[in-house]
Amino acid sequence: MRVAVLGASGYAGLELLRILLRHPGFEIAAITSEQRAGEAVGEAFPSLRGQLDLAFEAVDPARLASKVDLAFAALPHAASAPSVATLRRAGVAVVDLSADFRLRDRDVYRQWYGEHPAPELLAEAVYGLPELHRERLRGASLAACPGCYPTSALLPLAPFLRDGWIEPTGIVVDSKSGVSGAGRKLEVGYLFAELDENAHAYQVAQHRHAPEIEQEASGLAREPVRITFVPHLIPTIRGIVTSVYARPRRPLSVERAHELLAAAYRDERFVRVLPPGETPRLSSVRGSNFCDVAVFADERNGTLVLLSALDNLVKGASGQAVQCANLMRGLPEEMGLLEAPCVP
Repeated sequence: MRVAVLGASGYAGLELLRILLRHPGFEIAAITSEQRAGEAVGEAFPSLRGQLDLAFEAVDPARLASKVDLAFAALPHAASAPSVATLRRAGVAVVDLSADFRLRDRDVYRQWYGEHPAPELLAEAVYGLPELHRERLRGASLAACPGCYPTSALLPLAPFLRDGWIEPTGIVVDSKSGVSGAGRKLEVGYLFAELDENAHAYQVAQHRHAPEIEQEASGLAREPVRITFVPHLIPTIRGIVTSVYARPRRPLSVERAHELLAAAYRDERFVRVLPPGETPRLSSVRGSNFCDVAVFADERNGTLVLLSALDNLVKGASGQAVQCANLMRGLPEEMGLLEAPCVP
């Protein structure tokens, strides 16, 4: 199956190339980059030298549509939707890694991102978290790949929201992310001298991933869910660790909570429920499509503590995008994604 990667010179785009090069079902037929147009991929990124004999092109979705069967759009928010719309009109299936099709409500999108560039596609898009929407992704034509933070929060939360174990309000999501989550760009806050041996919260209670988490959480709970989301930047390149604090609606021991989490993900290939007492670590998921989850119960204070760790560029972006594409095209869901984490 011929595929294109739009925005292939960004961190998520490069990770897509790394995964697709080992994928037996997809052939990379075109790669785009506005900044690198005309440049051979191996010259721009020596790590890919000898791996891919292509040059970056300028984004021209109409021309790409005649060359590929499926496209991965790793373009910035708002810039992605027009290209996706053109590809969809030409009958090309798309996995979009931007936020342009994650929020189903046009008014909510407007509040956080501005006017939607292609609102006619909102009803077609399937939220691309396979563990929650696997059946809808099978045969879908447009997948909206989730944000990295929402993935890290929703996977540990889902079983407890779905079965009504926790209160829908007062949920706190505390996340720490590596700097690659901000994308490939030059800003003072991301310089080595500013970030090394440093850590800080940002966009406290106003991050654009909060409504995405609330949308999916509300669907799971079948009632409105509200969260307080506090993201942090930490001095590492890859990875997100997330802690979620919630109030049980009825007494819930740590043993019972672990049973519920383990039962929910018993048959999931990419969600690993850790043994009781063990906490997720970035070093255990780096470079992989795994999300490690764990649960603790502070019975003295009536608080459930849910933990997760994932690689923001793989399960938090490109790996999950390939997982979606596999489902959309009828391929084994794990195809191309079973590489073990990088240790050390």
